[in-house]
Amino acid sequence: MSRRDEVLQAALDLLDEVGLDDLTTRKLADRLGVQVGALYRHFTSKRALLDAMVDAIATGGPTRSLPEGDWADRLTAMAIGMRSAMLTRRDGARLVATMSTPGPEAAAQFAGTIGVLVHGGAPPEIAALATDTVFAYVNGFTIEEQARKTGRVPREQLDREFEAGLGLIIAGVRTAF
Repeated sequence: MSRRDEVLQAALDLLDEVGLDDLTTRKLADRLGVQVGALYRHFTSKRALLDAMVDAIATGGPTRSLPEGDWADRLTAMAIGMRSAMLTRRDGARLVATMSTPGPEAAAQFAGTIGVLVHGGAPPEIAALATDTVFAYVNGFTIEEQARKTGRVPREQLDREFEAGLGLIIAGVRTAF
């Protein structure tokens, strides 16, 4: 593991412990036993570190293989996988919402989703709009879930609510092409 990866992992661990509001470069540097300036050898700014954390979340959640079949099944699986990945980290959805510059994994996930829709027959502009809409829904639902519902509402109920809302969006997308 490179030193950059160690810093990134320490930042993710600190996020789990203190949450996004209390995640500071000073706390991270203290945890690593270095001066704050040493972090900037690996990440040019706190923003760059946060974006790298988002990319790690995009690739680090539970993997869910995409089903064969139509675009709607594949889009559903992608959305469920994205939500699952955000739920692996405290404030994961809020962190994703702060992303400034998508990393390679986040960009590939977005492009891949557009590709699934285009392959299913959607015009590129509809595919891009539908992808953005689904990602916004996933992120918004998960922010709400992490902020207000975790522990008070059974996970199975949250899963059903999420999938029902996603189904409504997909039904709307289906009418667009």
